[in-house]
Amino acid sequence: MYSGELEVQAKRKTMAILQEESNKILNLSRELARMTTAIIHENKDGIRESSERMSTIEDDIMVLRKQITREVIATGSLMTYREDLLRTAYFIDEISGYIKGVSFRLSNIEPKVIKLNFEIELKGMIDMIIDVMFRINEMSRTLTIKPENTIELAIEVQMIEMDVDKKYRELTIKALDKITSQKDLILFKDAIEGIEGIVDKCQQASNSFTILALSI
Repeated sequence: MYSGELEVQAKRKTMAILQEESNKILNLSRELARMTTAIIHENKDGIRESSERMSTIEDDIMVLRKQITREVIATGSLMTYREDLLRTAYFIDEISGYIKGVSFRLSNIEPKVIKLNFEIELKGMIDMIIDVMFRINEMSRTLTIKPENTIELAIEVQMIEMDVDKKYRELTIKALDKITSQKDLILFKDAIEGIEGIVDKCQQASNSFTILALSI
């Protein structure tokens, strides 16, 4: 079997793993939305169930990232864009960590603080996470189907990132005005900062996907 065919096989396998990882991160963001709703309504069973599902997804993402690393090491120099591929997988893995941090902080805030003052805005920001994750997932799919579409999706990711930055600043000011408990203020500010961090990581993953699209 000649090296060109080996590279094609390696590309298909690693891209399939990367796509699965992107799909897992999309599911993780949806689970964060379910947990947020459960937190606001003080649904302890819902919070626990979402937390358990999120832990399972996080473990799956870690396994997939390790699989990509092993595949890239195994193919060695046959894969010319291996560094870009690994960088993309690691960005997605980091997004998982940010989501875990946001869920932890939200689950430790007094629910009424969110429900009375920030329910609509917070749910809106969580929905934007799902929106940007959907585009990251689409970017992973288009790499092997129509790489040129990746650039268009990257522009959409950038627009969402700018919108989240704006909402983060607005919500920070509102939190300083509305939250009297120092503990809840710190947790809430950290949570929305984490949401901004998630979208920033998505922007980095988007840039990495764009580089991959140009390399393939």
